[in-house]
Amino acid sequence: MNKYEIALVLSSKIDDEARTATLDKVKDLVAKAKGTVTDVDEKGKQRLAYEIQDMLEGYYYYLHFEGPVEAPAVIESNLRIIEPIIRFLIVRQDA
Repeated sequence: MNKYEIALVLSSKIDDEARTATLDKVKDLVAKAKGTVTDVDEKGKQRLAYEIQDMLEGYYYYLHFEGPVEAPAVIESNLRIIEPIIRFLIVRQDA
C-alpha cells in the first residue's frame, strides 16, 4: 500500500452542508478504490492564486490515504465530475 495525498479546492459559493457532503463523496471514492483515509486536514477559506470560475477564494482540504497503485487513477477520473471541486491534485508521499 502506498501513501497518497489529495489536495482539494472547493467552491466558495457552497454552504457547510454541501462541503461536508462533497468530502464524504471523496472519502467514498477512496474506499471504492480499496484505499483508506488516514487524515483530513482542513485549511479553511483562502485566497486563490488566480481567479477560477469567477471566484477569488476557495476552501482548501488535504486528504491523506493509503491505497494500491491504481487507486489515484480511479479516484482522479471520478473527482473530475464532482461539481463543487474546482481544482485537485493527487500526489504520492515518500515513505
